[in-house]
Amino acid sequence: MIARLHLYLVDLTAAVVIGVLVGYAMVEHQDKPWWLVVPGTLLVALPVTVRRIWPRTCLVISTVATAAVVVGQVLPTEALGAPTGAVCFALYTVAVDRSRTWSLACLAFAVVAISGVSGGEPENVLVVLAAMSAVWVIGYTTRMRRSYFALETAQQAEQALSDERLRIARELHDVVAHNLSLIAVQAGNAAHVRSPEHAYQALEVISQTSRAALNEMRGLLGVLRSDAGLAPSPGLDGLADLADRASLAGVRVSLEVRGDSAVPEGVGLSAYRIVQEALTNVVKHAAPASCRVLVDVTPETVRVEVADDGPGVKELGVGHGLIGMRERVAVYGGTFSAGPGGGGGFRVVAELPHR
Repeated sequence: MIARLHLYLVDLTAAVVIGVLVGYAMVEHQDKPWWLVVPGTLLVALPVTVRRIWPRTCLVISTVATAAVVVGQVLPTEALGAPTGAVCFALYTVAVDRSRTWSLACLAFAVVAISGVSGGEPENVLVVLAAMSAVWVIGYTTRMRRSYFALETAQQAEQALSDERLRIARELHDVVAHNLSLIAVQAGNAAHVRSPEHAYQALEVISQTSRAALNEMRGLLGVLRSDAGLAPSPGLDGLADLADRASLAGVRVSLEVRGDSAVPEGVGLSAYRIVQEALTNVVKHAAPASCRVLVDVTPETVRVEVADDGPGVKELGVGHGLIGMRERVAVYGGTFSAGPGGGGGFRVVAELPHR
């Protein structure tokens, strides 16, 4: 609002200057009475103050008024500079705010009108044509530049939205895949055990895991609501809960976190999701098994290693889990490897630079 008011004040100042020059020219050269000077001056200069609101109307009024005061011999031909300036102000705004067809039509109208009252001399016509054409080109160039910036801004916003959707999809995949794997394992255990106590334990794990999954999904989907209060993204501090849930699903997890867990939020979230996906794969393909999770935090990198002693897998599969882990590491320019361990089982190693 303040910036807009500043522009209107600039236009008002320009109108006052043009009005003073036009009025002075009327009085100085021909000593015209005030009842001719004042209306003529106002009709020529006043439209400049509202050129941003009604550009075409202002152009027509200033142009017709300029031609009228010259034809009526209220303003001498040699003093056309000031009123032509008023016409150029309006013509620039038309070129900026209106279509090319309209602005070219207004340019032709102004050139013909002002050239027709400029004395008919070729030199005067060329000066008017050159001046107004230059103003039109500047205005139209400004319009094209603004259109380009608006298009670029829209494309950036669309890309940001696409990236955010991709991020949400990746997060949802990790949450759903991990928790549903735990639920599936426990549901299978509950269906085969004969002891009611063991069945109760399996159902309790299913209940806790499903609630945790729902909470995480609500947090992720909450980004689609502008008024949602989101919980902090999971990070290295949440690895202990991951290990506990995997242990309940039959995987004995040994977790060790070395160094300071205070890392950038994005790096911490990526490390958390990598461990989560790796544990999900252990639960799905290796349980019951033992698994060692080592997270080594240094001032430069976060190194994640997840290794199990299960039977291992010969084929890595076509799922999105390993692809998602690799993409998370690639975002930070780190390194990622996944494959059979040296002593059997499966091993995932990721390094995430954060400095």
